[in-house]
Amino acid sequence: MGKGIALDVAALIVLAVLLISCILRKMTASKANRMFLLLILMVALSTVCDIFSVVLDKNQAVGSRALYAAHLGYLATHFLTAPLYLLFFISLFDTWHKLEKNTVIKILIFAPSLVMLLALALNFRTGLIFSVDGGYTRGPWFGLLYVCTLFYVLFDVFYIVWFHKLFSVGDFLAIASVLVFAIGSMVVQMLVPGNLVEMFGGSVSLLILSAFMQRPEEYVDSFTGLMKHSAYARDMKRNYLNGKHVIVIMLNISNFASVQAMLGFDFSMEFLKIVAGEIHDINRKTHGHADLYYLDNGRFRLVFSGGSRKNAERVAEELNHTLKQPMNFRGIDITLAPFLVISQCPEEMTDFKMLMSFGADFHKKNYYTGRVMRAGEMYDRNQLDIQTNIDMIIERALENDSFQVYYQPIYSVARGRFISAEALIRLFDPQHGYISPEELISAAERSGAIHRIGEVVFDKVCQFIAGEDFARLGLDYVEVNLSVAQIMDSDLPDIIISTVNKYQIPPSRINLEITETAAAYTQMVMMENLDKLTKAGFSFSLDDYGTGYSNMKRVIQMPLKLIKLDKSFVDEGNNPKMWIFLENTVRMLRDMKMEIVVEGVETREMLEAFSHMKCDFIQGYYFSEPIPQKNFVEFIAGANK
Repeated sequence: MGKGIALDVAALIVLAVLLISCILRKMTASKANRMFLLLILMVALSTVCDIFSVVLDKNQAVGSRALYAAHLGYLATHFLTAPLYLLFFISLFDTWHKLEKNTVIKILIFAPSLVMLLALALNFRTGLIFSVDGGYTRGPWFGLLYVCTLFYVLFDVFYIVWFHKLFSVGDFLAIASVLVFAIGSMVVQMLVPGNLVEMFGGSVSLLILSAFMQRPEEYVDSFTGLMKHSAYARDMKRNYLNGKHVIVIMLNISNFASVQAMLGFDFSMEFLKIVAGEIHDINRKTHGHADLYYLDNGRFRLVFSGGSRKNAERVAEELNHTLKQPMNFRGIDITLAPFLVISQCPEEMTDFKMLMSFGADFHKKNYYTGRVMRAGEMYDRNQLDIQTNIDMIIERALENDSFQVYYQPIYSVARGRFISAEALIRLFDPQHGYISPEELISAAERSGAIHRIGEVVFDKVCQFIAGEDFARLGLDYVEVNLSVAQIMDSDLPDIIISTVNKYQIPPSRINLEITETAAAYTQMVMMENLDKLTKAGFSFSLDDYGTGYSNMKRVIQMPLKLIKLDKSFVDEGNNPKMWIFLENTVRMLRDMKMEIVVEGVETREMLEAFSHMKCDFIQGYYFSEPIPQKNFVEFIAGANK
């Protein structure tokens, strides 16, 4: 084939591998992927034209139409790759909606390409760009093609600077490498026309983009074929940064956990693929043109942008109708509970954190109606702000020492007076007001802040016990809750023991509460912590007994002094079967020499019933809700006269 086209042949091999790789990796779904494929094909076509040009030149096809066509094809396809690179970057970072609003920008993008095409179209008559008469020679205006290409290179640089917030370090390095290869190979071939390096440089540039920026395996879910959680997060962050208005259909299959438990993991993933196929077909049949994502645990997202936003409601209604129909899977009729919510972003979900916080569990916090809902009608803005910013709220409270300890009195049936209290954390944020303990604790456990919060609460309780007020009240002890994360921390005994030593209070003044959730763990760390603290003189109670994790073997093995019956037992007080269960449970626990606390008592009738059942302690709103320390001291002082 001759030495001159060796690099072109190498370029074709690289491009062929890239094209096959794109097809096998299913890089055809997004606009950016399709633009990348177009780039590969354009560079490949340019390379083929270049090879034909060299072959015809060597065969001395002087002045032939074939030679002219080969050179024209090469120049047209080669120099048009420059604007295609720019359009690829615009598609990849989804910024066309920003650029299309500016007429000047649109003219700057397309005008140089039109100039190049016009010059090449007129070249047959003018010969200003190139000529094949007497052999291929460049014309006086040939440099115009390089000027236009340089313009696009500069535009690429301008684009990177303009939208720098969208670029990661890896993106920047990949694009910089592409520009270096493109400019370097262009300069070499411009200075040494016989050295055909531009096509090889172009193929290497595309290889770099494929390796560092086109990685569908990182963004495509292998089970459903839809884009995964990481792609959704990336694209929605980009939309918010770009100020792009989109409509998101959030689809959470609210009974997915039940379906997965029934089918098992492998079959549930197979079934999930069928559901994803239904979503894809509905999007196609209704001309929704939405980007489709599968996050996890039965959560799907459809994102509509530009003109496709008008289709969102129709697609949502069709999805809701179709997915509610029974689906036969391996001989089993499965009925889904698809919870669909339409949200306008950023109008209703003002930022990325709010979108993700709301989307995570709206199907758990709202009643399922079976109809398509709108985000604006489903949430309290302040509550959603709290969910979105809970980590920041916790950090601010820790820095400003804003956590308060409230106390709920515990009544002794045998002694006819209040003998202890449960310490409960409360937080009133200056911006958001009251923060529910459930939300506070769950967020703190996720972030790890629960350890610092636990230390703050324990320190405040010890400070109260060491004070004169506690001594005057004649209380025996205070109950302090330990979270699952705390009880699994090997440093817990040292922290607790050092704190009581700091305030010089006996460990018997503290009763540590662990939940049934914590008791369900079998790790050695927990048992070692309980053993160390028991030997140090602390007592333990099991909170929320009967809420679903009860394991009598663990209850027997653990060093427990108190068992706290969950409020759900009290709420079922009108159920005769519940009373039979309670009477036998209380008898069993008393035979095991354990004391019993009943939580959630709100009426005189319940107080008398549980007292008659010989429960030891009563706690609930009948006596008092959790109250601040000052009010608690006043309450006990008056009640225990």
